[in-house]
Amino acid sequence: MNPPELAAFLKARVRTVRDWPKPTVNFRDVTTLFGDPDAFRAIVRALALECGRLRAGRIAAVDARGFILGGAVAYETHLPFALVRKKGKLPHKTVAADYALEYGSATIEIHADACAPGDRVLIVDDLIATGGTLQAAANLFRSLGGEVVGVAAVIDLPELGGSARLRAHGLEVHTLCEFSETE
Repeated sequence: MNPPELAAFLKARVRTVRDWPKPTVNFRDVTTLFGDPDAFRAIVRALALECGRLRAGRIAAVDARGFILGGAVAYETHLPFALVRKKGKLPHKTVAADYALEYGSATIEIHADACAPGDRVLIVDDLIATGGTLQAAANLFRSLGGEVVGVAAVIDLPELGGSARLRAHGLEVHTLCEFSETE
């Protein structure tokens, strides 16, 4: 599928939950894509192609839906996989970063050995809203000497400014489809 066909295919299968988790938020539920084997395979293939284009040497993914995608892409590309977890979920020595969310704040962590200096890391998540989580994850890998070659997600919510923010911080951004707030 070419990119516009893939975008239309995926958008038709994403469930939108209005006013969740709070009023005025349109939650884009990607679990419907995981439940559709054709959609899931198309996502993994597209993200694996992006991984190859960027010559990534390690896949990282953000807790929790990003794990599903990142694990599948790491498997498909036969690359090492690193987890970006919510605070307190990793058992070994960690490095942490605080960040702002679309509707709150949080802290994420990675293991202190999640990458080696010079590793080319592609960070995967389900969607880009304000970009805070992906920016914090990129900062963590950079703090370990990793080269973050890009971030990739299924959905972009451009009106929330995250993809523009990430690009302004020198990150290459790849998404498979986007939604406006009125869709």
